[in-house]
Amino acid sequence: MGVSGSGGEVDGKGSVLVRGAGEGPGTWVLGSLFEQLASGEETGGGFGLSLVTQPPGTATPVHVHTLEDEAFYLLDGTMTYSADGEIHRLASGSFIFLPRGRPHAFRVTGDTPVRFLAIAAPGALMGLYDEVGRPAGDHQLPPADQELLMADVHRWLEAAPRYGLSIVGPPLPPDA
Repeated sequence: MGVSGSGGEVDGKGSVLVRGAGEGPGTWVLGSLFEQLASGEETGGGFGLSLVTQPPGTATPVHVHTLEDEAFYLLDGTMTYSADGEIHRLASGSFIFLPRGRPHAFRVTGDTPVRFLAIAAPGALMGLYDEVGRPAGDHQLPPADQELLMADVHRWLEAAPRYGLSIVGPPLPPDA
């Protein structure tokens, strides 16, 4: 399928975007796979949408986005989410909306990877993962490599402020 246009502008907003399964550019970063379904550039800055696959145990530090709202729709697996200090247990079919400025973090729970749709509006945030990561060799989780993971964490921490992200606390503990 790929990116397709209708021969010009659609309501003055750009070209129609169509991607089939596995057609979005993939990035390996932080031990995860980010498949870009729609970039901020492709949506005129309106939003970014990625299909994210993360292994069990993946955990983010508590952080705040100052430039965008985020939403996740969980397709497979389970995760624990802390938002504004409240704990939420998410499973397949769960949705969470996170307005900008709210401290949040999550941890992938269970024994299987999670897959979720990640939406950021406006869409520049998804560029962080492309900047920090490397092109995925295929649409699978990257091979486990502690050295690469630590290098990704270092680059992510360095780049995060340019995307309006600030770290305000530690990751959720495994028993959260």
